[in-house]
Amino acid sequence: MKKLLFLFAIFLFSNTITAQDKVQWISFEEAIALNQKTPKPILVDIYTDWCGYCKKMDLNTYANKIISNYINTNFYAVKLNGEEKKDIVFRDHTFKFEKQGRRGYHQLSASLMNGKLSYPTTVFLSEDEELLDRIPGYLDAQIMEKVLVFFSEELYKTQKWEDFDKNFKSNL
Repeated sequence: MKKLLFLFAIFLFSNTITAQDKVQWISFEEAIALNQKTPKPILVDIYTDWCGYCKKMDLNTYANKIISNYINTNFYAVKLNGEEKKDIVFRDHTFKFEKQGRRGYHQLSASLMNGKLSYPTTVFLSEDEELLDRIPGYLDAQIMEKVLVFFSEELYKTQKWEDFDKNFKSNL
């Protein structure tokens, strides 16, 4: 019985630690509202439920403690389903779900991806909610770390990606 209680205590303690190390995902609307009060860049992870690489990014990239802590500190993190059914209002425009074929897509995700529905796609918005870049495809932790620093520290304003990439020192 003592072993069982000890194992249960370890389980609770380890879950408490890992909960702090996970990305604190919020809705798009929450990110915009928070950004109005305390401006920060916004990271939008556009995914679908059926996307294998989206799940792989969740398991490998976003679960990395260094990556998740960096995102939580420097960004508002949004998880946006590319096939979201709920309307989203942004800049006085209501984005809706568009039924197409067997599935469909959400207008906001399509707009952020410039009509190229590719999952996953990572989108970065500035503190002014302007599109900085969209990066389609799977990003491993090493690439994600570079991209996060590049955008959160606004290095895109003064450096070319190639120069930044060459001189980047990883914390992973």
